[in-house]
Amino acid sequence: MSAPILPDPVQPDASRPVLCLASASPRRRDLLASIGVSVEVRPVAVDETPLPGEKAMSYVSRLARDKALAGASLSPLPTLGSDTAVVCDGEILGKPEGAEHAAAMLRRLAGRAHEVLTAVAVSGPAGVQEACVATRVTMREITDAEIAAYWASGEPADKAGGYAIQGLAAIFVEHIEGSHSAVVGLPLYETAELLRRQGVALWGGALGPAPSA
Repeated sequence: MSAPILPDPVQPDASRPVLCLASASPRRRDLLASIGVSVEVRPVAVDETPLPGEKAMSYVSRLARDKALAGASLSPLPTLGSDTAVVCDGEILGKPEGAEHAAAMLRRLAGRAHEVLTAVAVSGPAGVQEACVATRVTMREITDAEIAAYWASGEPADKAGGYAIQGLAAIFVEHIEGSHSAVVGLPLYETAELLRRQGVALWGGALGPAPSA
C-alpha cells in the first residue's frame, strides 16, 4: 500500500499581511508564519519596568496589552503584542547584562525547575483579547565549561533568563510541562484562538475566523 500524499506546509502570502506584529522578535514572526499568518512588523517601545509589587503574571500581561494597543495605533490590521518572562523563586530574570550575569542566571536555573510566563494580547474588532500561559521548565545540571561555551556562541545575549530553548540550550532542558511554543515566544494554541476571535484567518486563509456565537 502506497504512503498517503501529504499536502505541502502552508506558506503564508507575505505580500498580504493579515496581522500587525508589535514586536521585532524573529521568533514570534516565525511562529506566526508556521500557522500560516502573514504579518507586518511594527515594533513599539513601551516601558518594561515592573511596577512596585507587581506579580510576574500581571507584569507580562500588562506589557502584552500595552504593546498591542501601541501597535494598533500604527496599523489598521488586528495587532498582536506579547511578552515573555523567565521566573525563578518569584523573581523575573531579564536579559543578561554580560557574561557574568548570564552565568549567574544559568547556575541559578540549573538542576531545578523554573517557570516561563508568556502573555499575548490581540487588539481588533472584538476589543482586546488576552491570554497568559505558564510553562514549567526543568533543567539538568550545567557545568561551568558548558556555560562559558554557551555564552561564547552569542545565543544567550538577548534572551530572557539567558537561554533559548529552541537553540543550543535545548540540551540543557530535561523536561517541560506546558507549551513549548510559549517558551519560544508565543503559545500557539491560545494565540490561534485569539486571532480567530478577531477575524484573522489561519493556514494562509484555509482556516477562517471563528464562527460567531
